[in-house]
Amino acid sequence: MSKLEKKNFIAFMLSAEVLRFGDFVTKSGRNTPYFVNTGNYKTGEQISKLGSFYATLISETLQQEFDAIYGPAYKGIPIATATAAALYNDWSLSKPYFFNRKEAKDHGEGGNLIGYAPKDGDRVIITEDVITAGTAVRENMPVLMAVADVKIAGMFISVDRCEVGNKPGKTAIMEVKEEYGFDVFPIITVRDIHAYLKDSEEHKKYLPAMEDYMARYCVF
Repeated sequence: MSKLEKKNFIAFMLSAEVLRFGDFVTKSGRNTPYFVNTGNYKTGEQISKLGSFYATLISETLQQEFDAIYGPAYKGIPIATATAAALYNDWSLSKPYFFNRKEAKDHGEGGNLIGYAPKDGDRVIITEDVITAGTAVRENMPVLMAVADVKIAGMFISVDRCEVGNKPGKTAIMEVKEEYGFDVFPIITVRDIHAYLKDSEEHKKYLPAMEDYMARYCVF
């Protein structure tokens, strides 16, 4: 994606209060000057725009070389749904989507997947919000592989925090690539957020804390 598209995405997240600057603590216990919470998207306009950003990245990266979209519960569900709609509306590309239940249904048709039923050989892409430690990936790979012999064509996320994962010198995304063999494509990275701060009079005051955080925890 272009620098302008990335800048527009950051401005969009800020307007939706999905991206916030301040003093926060991540799930890993690290103090961070910025926080991303895609649970704050709450309007039709916002989810439509979000889907378009994801659809653009997918189209530019994979074109049509995938068969279905998987959105892990919970935050990946609206992302997958909005992305499927945007691929059709913006790119005339109709692809099926599906997502999982946290608990398997024990009545009716049963099962723990809703929507498209993956088949052996399908090339599936995963849509998520962010990757911090890769926990969600490790939880969902067995879910996908238990249903069919699928191939993961890539994972698409909003933000790559570029933070060190479980292994020194490697980010969680690098670890996912090593463990499962697929690439993770972010709309933006922490470097894009850093560049945005440098050009923003309103948010420039957070720049020192951001640079300190990147120096301590980020791997490039």
